[in-house]
Amino acid sequence: MNHVVNAGAWLAQLVAVTTAIAAAPLLMGWVNQCRAWLQNRSGAGLLQPYRMLRKLLYKDAAIASAASPLFRVTPYILFGAMVCAAAVIPSLGTTLPFTAAADTIALVGLFALARVFIALAAMDIGTAFGSLGARREMLVGFLAEPALLMVFFTVSLIAHSTALPTMAQALAHRGAAIYPSLAFAAVAFLMVLLAENARIPIDNPATHLELTMIHEAMVLEYSARHLALIEWSAALKLFNYCCIGLALFLPWGLGAGDWRSLVPALGFLTAKLAVAGAALALIETFSAKMRIFRAPEFLATAFLLAVLGLLVHLLLGS
Repeated sequence: MNHVVNAGAWLAQLVAVTTAIAAAPLLMGWVNQCRAWLQNRSGAGLLQPYRMLRKLLYKDAAIASAASPLFRVTPYILFGAMVCAAAVIPSLGTTLPFTAAADTIALVGLFALARVFIALAAMDIGTAFGSLGARREMLVGFLAEPALLMVFFTVSLIAHSTALPTMAQALAHRGAAIYPSLAFAAVAFLMVLLAENARIPIDNPATHLELTMIHEAMVLEYSARHLALIEWSAALKLFNYCCIGLALFLPWGLGAGDWRSLVPALGFLTAKLAVAGAALALIETFSAKMRIFRAPEFLATAFLLAVLGLLVHLLLGS
């Protein structure tokens, strides 16, 4: 009987990771399509990210002669880090085998690992744009990570654990009400999500202007399969952040970690991601790209909101 239970849990884990890898480009396509609809445009369609990945995977890579092995291996490290993050995030269930392998602090470390490697690879060739993008990326990460950790600490005080599945379970059993501490933490997390995923108002993923781009500046020297893995990793990062937010602030609908609960959990996840993608597109449509020098103020506000949520919980218990 235990073997059957373990097999069901591992099957659910496999489905969760496969869903994240396969559905991440679809989420990116959904956000882009919603933005197009809100701007009264037809859009490229939901499957455009898949078409772009297929086109890049069939091309031959052009690598600069000055590139080191670090430049070549970075796309694979990025993709592997995002897949590992997807495995430990409880997107479909809270008792999956890999969800207990790491807590939220280790999860932040995975994102930091990917950031460090992409920044080093951007500076590896020695181009001006790559170094510019790497410096901006590290600035954003240096300011966003403390805010993200404070969000996790706020929720961990409520759940009495830093494990993401335990947090989701504790919050799912609380009554449906507006808690000030969680409200402040949710707003701070949304601001961090926008910054960490190079979205408006911090960065514009559709621009190639030299003076404003961050993510695009770091990947200008990549092509073919390497660029495909980087873009796929970016989509996976957005998917992971959305699943983290859903697990923390909308934890209802998560499965029990066995194969029987996969279908309803998939349905809940699809509905919540559809709403989250539409909300993200709405925010980007009604926001403007801010100057890079305003980014510290934006992320400092996120940090202060997270700290305020922590203080509200400690002082008022709400």
